Amino acid sequence: MNEQDQDRMKKLLQQALPPVAEDAEPTRDLWPAMLRRMDRKQVAKTQLLPVWFDWALLAALVGVAAAFPASVPVLLYYL
Repeated sequence: MNEQDQDRMKKLLQQALPPVAEDAEPTRDLWPAMLRRMDRKQVAKTQLLPVWFDWALLAALVGVAAAFPASVPVLLYYL
């Protein structure tokens, strides 16, 4: 890039990104909002995968271990 392109790029970036004040702080405490959001996600996560899905995965794992006994050390390694 030549000098003219660099100047143009600098000007475009300055227009696109407003300057940030050095003492910029949030206007309110964000931690309570983050806790509420995490609680919502936790509730939603437990509703998405029912308990029967966990038992089905466990049954599949036991089935694989019974069908292929040599895979047990590999499965234990990844736990």
